[in-house]
Amino acid sequence: MTRSCTQAFSASQTFNFFPVPTDVHFGPGAVESLPDRVRPFETDHVFLVTDPGLREAGVLARIEAILDAADIRSSVMDRVRPDSGSGLVDETAELLKESGAGAVVGIGGGSSLDTAKAAAAMAVHPGRALDYTGLHNLEHRPLPVIAVPTTSGTGSEVTLWSVFTDESRDVKVAIGSFLNYPAVAVCDPELTTSLPPHLTAATGMDALGHAVECYTSKACQPLSASLALGAIELIGRHLRTAVARGSDPGARYGMQLASTMAGIAMNSTRLGLAHALAMPLGSWDLRVPHGIGIAVTLPRVMAFNHGAAPARFAAVAGALGEDVDGLPAEEAAVRSVEAVESLSRDIGIPAGLRSLGVSEEHVARVVAEAMKSGNVLVNPREATASDLQQVLRSSL
Repeated sequence: MTRSCTQAFSASQTFNFFPVPTDVHFGPGAVESLPDRVRPFETDHVFLVTDPGLREAGVLARIEAILDAADIRSSVMDRVRPDSGSGLVDETAELLKESGAGAVVGIGGGSSLDTAKAAAAMAVHPGRALDYTGLHNLEHRPLPVIAVPTTSGTGSEVTLWSVFTDESRDVKVAIGSFLNYPAVAVCDPELTTSLPPHLTAATGMDALGHAVECYTSKACQPLSASLALGAIELIGRHLRTAVARGSDPGARYGMQLASTMAGIAMNSTRLGLAHALAMPLGSWDLRVPHGIGIAVTLPRVMAFNHGAAPARFAAVAGALGEDVDGLPAEEAAVRSVEAVESLSRDIGIPAGLRSLGVSEEHVARVVAEAMKSGNVLVNPREATASDLQQVLRSSL
C-alpha cells in the first residue's frame, strides 16, 4: 500500500518549486498533432535532431511526412549518438543557423533531446557549448524546442538540463537553465513500442532512479514528492510488462507518464549518489550506459541511505508494491532496497559493473569526479569520498 507522499515531510517546511514552462501534450497518437505545435512559433521550417536508429526504424520518415502534409519544411541532423559530444553540439548549432529554421524538433532518447536543446541555445549564443556548462549561464532565450521522446527514461522533454560529453576531457557535463526547457513536449507512448527490451529496461531504471532519488533527496518537498512517488508506483506496476511485452499499450503509457512526471519532479530537487556516480561512469573509456549505471548502483545507494530517511524509503517500498502495512519504518525502508533489486533482476539488469569493464582500479577516479556533483550535497545521508568508494565497490 502506498503511503502518503506528504507524511514524511514537516508541516513547517518552506520550499521553492521550479517553474516548468514546457507545454506538455501527452497520449497515443500525440505525434500527429506536431504541426499544431509548430504553428504558434510562426515558422514553416523546422530543424529535426535525431539518431540513425530512428531513421532506420522509420520514425523520422513518419515525422517528416506529418510535417510535409502540413506544408512545414524540415532540415535534418540525424547523427546523434549515445553520450553525444560537445563537438557534435557545436556542429549541430552551426547547421541549425545555416538552415534558417525557426524551431527545433528533438526526436529520440536523452542524447537527441539534450543535443537539440543545447544546439538551440548555441544558435543564439556566441562561443562553444562548453562555455555555458553549469547552472544559469545562458543569457538569451534559445530557439523554441519541441521535444518528442521515444524512450521512457531521461525526462529531458521537461527538464532544464542538457547533458553531453566534454570531448576535451571525455567527461560528462551539462548546461542547466530555466531558459533551457523545451517550449513543447509531445509525449506519444506509441513511439516507444519498438524500443528493444534491454533499452526499455535501462531507460526505465533511469526514470526510477530519478523518482527515488528525488523523493528521498534532502531538497525534496511535497510538490516534487507527489510527482516522484506517483512515478515510482507507475514504474513498479508497468516496467516488467514493458520489457517483456513491448507492444503492451498500457505498460508503455504508464512508463512514458512516469518518465515525464519524474523529470518534472527532479528539476527542483537534484538527485543523489547514484546520479553523482553515473556521470563519471559514463565518461572516459568506461562509457557505462547511463541507465545501466543507475540501475546497478541505485540499490547499493539506497542501502547506504535508507536509515537516514526511513519514512521516505518506506513510502518507496509501498509504491513499488511491497506489503509494508504495520511494519516499523526502519524495517519497511529495507523493503525498498529489496524491491529495486528484485525489479532489476526480473528485467535483466547486470548484477554488477564489473561485467561492463569497471574494476577496482577505476574506483578512486570515478569517486573523485562524482564528489564534485551537486547531487552529493542533497543526498539524504552525508557521504564522504570513502563512503562513496564503498558504495561503488559494492556495485562492481
